[in-house]
Amino acid sequence: MALSNAQTTTTTASQTPQTSPLVLRIIGAVALAHLINDLIQAVLPSIYPMLKAKYDLTFTQIGLITLTFQMTASLLQPWVGYYTDRHPNPLLLPAGMVCTLVGILMLSQVGSFPLILLAAALVGIGSSTFHPEASRVARLASGGRYGFAQSTFQVGGNAGSAFGPLLAASIIIPFGQGNVAWFGLFALFAVGLLYAISRWYRSHLNLFKLKAGQKATHGLSKNRVLSALVVLGLLVFSKYFYMASLTSYYTFFLIEKFGVSIANSQMYLFLFLGAVAAGTFFGGPIGDRIGRKAVIWFSILGVAPFTLLLPYADLLWTSVLSVIIGFVLASAFSAIVVYAQELVPGNVGMIAGIFFGLMFGFGGIGAALLGHLADIHGIEYVYTLCSYLPLLGVLAIFLPRTKKV
Repeated sequence: MALSNAQTTTTTASQTPQTSPLVLRIIGAVALAHLINDLIQAVLPSIYPMLKAKYDLTFTQIGLITLTFQMTASLLQPWVGYYTDRHPNPLLLPAGMVCTLVGILMLSQVGSFPLILLAAALVGIGSSTFHPEASRVARLASGGRYGFAQSTFQVGGNAGSAFGPLLAASIIIPFGQGNVAWFGLFALFAVGLLYAISRWYRSHLNLFKLKAGQKATHGLSKNRVLSALVVLGLLVFSKYFYMASLTSYYTFFLIEKFGVSIANSQMYLFLFLGAVAAGTFFGGPIGDRIGRKAVIWFSILGVAPFTLLLPYADLLWTSVLSVIIGFVLASAFSAIVVYAQELVPGNVGMIAGIFFGLMFGFGGIGAALLGHLADIHGIEYVYTLCSYLPLLGVLAIFLPRTKKV
């Protein structure tokens, strides 16, 4: 009898780290924090036309601003994730948002190109600490519904990216650069929210440490896992190089090709980013049901016909196609992150850091390179060139099919 009780206790203890309840309030809070984080980040590209006119910047300099932000975010994220996988520190969440707060307040006051770069770098550093840790918290609170948790977390960010240009068009563009400081109130609220989340995270650190010891169950060799991660990296490259053309230069494309006003161009950008938010939300739950590989395959390669048509469309069809592109293409990222985390269990933060880092890195390099090409060949040439990038989605055929993913 005693032996039976001991076995029962042992079995229960071994199962505890595998099962944890779905905590919707935490997933919702993390998604809200992600909304605020990315809303603040979206202010930067939203005011590019204003900064370009005010400081007489070239497209290359615009690309360098994006590159500075994206590179500070991308280079630090994998290391933050790697370190916190081994030494989790819940207070990194509010600390990162404090850095973002300083950067956005600085952006409201600076008067030169080098200082704009410094402000962008500070916002990027804040982002580099936020994404790996917040993604880990969402996974801890998922109750095993990893796709749902990741997509909900991600849709918060995409919603913030969508509302950022809208608020910028209402608050900053009409009244000037100094009004960027109003976004500091959002950052201040997020600091308090992330501190509350960090307290929940601290109380669940033991669960995280137990989960970190899980072994892979997909049955793939190390080389097969590495090759799959390389393919995922190339798919992120195709997705975010193309996304860089839209998030950084879509307003310039509309202004130059169709003669729309700056304020109206922000509305079209809002429609695109809103579609991105919707697509992100649906990608995770669909991946939970039909598998991540199918979602990855369809969302990248499936968008190619629409990207190929975009450079030749009129204003109405440009707006329609951009919404379709945003919705379909956005569903890939949540599936990619969860797929990679299941390939390499026990390294949730590092994998999230790597893929968020690649997202920012490829987006930044793409923005800088495409800005230089726009200076040389014109903005329409950039969109024609980028329209072929989603064809790289065919690489998804090399991803392994397993029971888990």
